[in-house]
Amino acid sequence: MKRFFIMLIVVLLPALSLADGTLSLDRVALDLQDKAAMQDGLRTFVNYCMGCHGARYQRYERVAADLGIPEAILLKSVVFTGARVGDHMESSMQSADAKAWFGSGAPDLTLVARVRGSDWLYTYLRGFYEDSTRPYGVNNTVFPNVGMPHVLAPLQGRQVLTCAPAGNDGACERLAVIPGTGRLSQSDYDEMVRNLVTFLAYSADPSRLESRRIGTYVLLFLLVFFVFAYLLKREYWRDIR
Repeated sequence: MKRFFIMLIVVLLPALSLADGTLSLDRVALDLQDKAAMQDGLRTFVNYCMGCHGARYQRYERVAADLGIPEAILLKSVVFTGARVGDHMESSMQSADAKAWFGSGAPDLTLVARVRGSDWLYTYLRGFYEDSTRPYGVNNTVFPNVGMPHVLAPLQGRQVLTCAPAGNDGACERLAVIPGTGRLSQSDYDEMVRNLVTFLAYSADPSRLESRRIGTYVLLFLLVFFVFAYLLKREYWRDIR
């Protein structure tokens, strides 16, 4: 029963977090069969996210097997903490340090795509903008007063929030990247973020594709079984009538 309530909360959290209907999210199409995209997302996650965030419910070995990464390449290009291939993907930052630097521990990201949703993540990672009033100089359109730096800023560039023209309500709502301030073009950055979100979506449910494949066979079996059951039932009831 306890496990049922935990799973119910996990399923309902995305709807509850967006229940006010005021948040406009960018739609992102993910392909969880695209191993190249997930490998690129893993590379971004390890290089830019794992300094603070971990994926403690995911193992390096499982990721390597699912994404088609040889163990030798995984240990050389992905594992930088001295962890073994069978270890969980723990963050290199200690909880005490995170609380001292950021005021609270950095959340684990293994299930973030299931809790928040892929569209939320995609919009969030593209929604940082400069704000001198914030401790780290940035804010976020999806998560106002965010308490973390924009670690992908060197790639995206300096993004600012511009206001609507005079005569409107004066709301500042349009994001614009200052040209020449980032190493990636806007399209390349969007693709990198989409690949990162694809990896996080896979990490939140590594067995999704396998479950869908098995589910298809189960439905086909039930369909065939229903036909035979119906024919058998009709044969039995023929004499009774």
